[in-house]
Amino acid sequence: MSETLLSARNLAFELYEVLDAEALTRRERFAEHSRETFDAALGTARGIAERLFAPHNRKHDEHEPQYVEGAATLIPEVKPALQAFIEAGFFTATRDFEAGGMQLPHLLSQACFAHFQAANIATASYAMLTLGAANLIEAFGDATQKRRFLQPMLDGRFFGTMALTEAHAGSSLADIRSRAEPAADGSYRLKGNKIFISAGDHPLTENIVHLVLARLPDAPAGVKGISLFIVPKFLVNDDGSLGQRNDVLLAGLLHKMGWRGTTSTALNFGDNGACVGYLVGKPHAGLSYMFQMMNEARIGVGMGAVMLGYAGYLYSLDYARQRPQGRLPDGKNPASGQVPIIAHADVRRMLLAQKAYVEGAFDLGLYAARLFDDTQTLGDAGEREQALRLLDLLTPVVKSWPSTYCLKANELAIQVLGGHGYTREYPVEQYYRDNRLNPIHEGTHGIQSLDLLGRKVAQHDGAALKHLLRLIQDCCQRASRHAALDALRRPLEQLLARLSRVTLDLLGELMQGRINQGLADSALYLKVFGHTVIGWRWLEQAIHAEQGRLGGNPADADFYRGKLQAARYFLLREVPGCQHDLDLLEQRDDTCLAMEQAWF
Repeated sequence: MSETLLSARNLAFELYEVLDAEALTRRERFAEHSRETFDAALGTARGIAERLFAPHNRKHDEHEPQYVEGAATLIPEVKPALQAFIEAGFFTATRDFEAGGMQLPHLLSQACFAHFQAANIATASYAMLTLGAANLIEAFGDATQKRRFLQPMLDGRFFGTMALTEAHAGSSLADIRSRAEPAADGSYRLKGNKIFISAGDHPLTENIVHLVLARLPDAPAGVKGISLFIVPKFLVNDDGSLGQRNDVLLAGLLHKMGWRGTTSTALNFGDNGACVGYLVGKPHAGLSYMFQMMNEARIGVGMGAVMLGYAGYLYSLDYARQRPQGRLPDGKNPASGQVPIIAHADVRRMLLAQKAYVEGAFDLGLYAARLFDDTQTLGDAGEREQALRLLDLLTPVVKSWPSTYCLKANELAIQVLGGHGYTREYPVEQYYRDNRLNPIHEGTHGIQSLDLLGRKVAQHDGAALKHLLRLIQDCCQRASRHAALDALRRPLEQLLARLSRVTLDLLGELMQGRINQGLADSALYLKVFGHTVIGWRWLEQAIHAEQGRLGGNPADADFYRGKLQAARYFLLREVPGCQHDLDLLEQRDDTCLAMEQAWF
């Protein structure tokens, strides 16, 4: 396995030691699987990612899609890579055997997909968007829509997108203007313009299925007046064959600093008054349906951020081991040989910070995937609901924390390479540019923080938050059985106790109607909440690493010591720093809120 994509040893540690993937095989749905079948799927993903995805990652960054005669053109390597992905069964990895799927747990499907995200995030995004769109149609579409659109998407003949954003509205979906008029045949005619639509046009498949948010003529104002429509690039006949071109126009391509291989499009719907769309579900309920795809995409974006950070970390680690430069501070003899830069303490600091960020976030992303398996396959309905609420609570963290801190890891990777780091001859500058999009993809850090503090922590009388607190407290209790972990768990316990108090205070502000004041520093709250969650996941890793160190294979001793050292870095250096952030939250510091526009 190429250690420039993903550490094989760390993946095995996560799946089989921390998250106990083999326990899933005791559930009925996964009973035909074993560690051997899981590893076979991972090996296939690794091979395709290395052979067909990674080699053109640089090429389509340098030769991004072009707008030619009203259509988007791509480099030729993208299509065979995605075809291999489809033929290997990764589009249907989690689906039933009877439907041609592998019936894999989502945990394993996410672990497989992580290889493609590390190898080539832009090409992988076509698959990610299509899977999300297919899942939405499966959940809310009618029988005809599933026959016409879902199965061809699962077969890889059609790809999918979500078309939300409009230039004048940005992230404020309440202000979208796209309209949908009912037609005599039961379909609708759409008119409007969408922007920043990833994968909105390309030559990779027979058809593209757009999931479009628009308003009906009788729609109420705001988000409660948004409906969801299937709008194909080509109409589909009753027998499944393609009909005429729909009235969907590629108005142009947007050229981004990263993810250059994924077309970013401006689309016009209904310029000729003939854009056919099909209502999904009930009128005015479109945003609630779209949130399923958006939440999947948020987790996908978070994992994409993890894997870009991970790829940069592994590259800079390998570089630091091989690059000789300078001597240690006590090496006064200029005739002595140079040392590899990994021998320098500050380089080790930067590598250790990267390891702490990316391996902590990687654990969280896989934990979220396992939670999704719990929502589907736990035997008790109450436990399934509990897992669903916890996953909902953690989704803003899974999306936003890696998008912030794995981007910091990419910045550190550039710094490790020094002058070479910002040249295009080395990949770390591209990883940074690609990852810089993720703090904006699927909702900014600020939007995620409003979702977390303004909605998620208080939902269901705080049931998910209380469950999360119990899980972290249980982890701290198990860590207390290991004297070597005492210093690591105490900062987390202190942070958790204080975060709980500050959360109650902030929720009190909101309940008393001081909405703007209570949410003014929600972004800071998300940072502290995220550090608490990542600290918990690192302490969980530390418990298993300590157990492995004491009773495992001696050949793994360095691996486990490295895990413990990264946990030590995060819990002793990152977690305590949140106490100052909590000071600001506790004091309701209004420096930002009180700043007048005229003062800038």
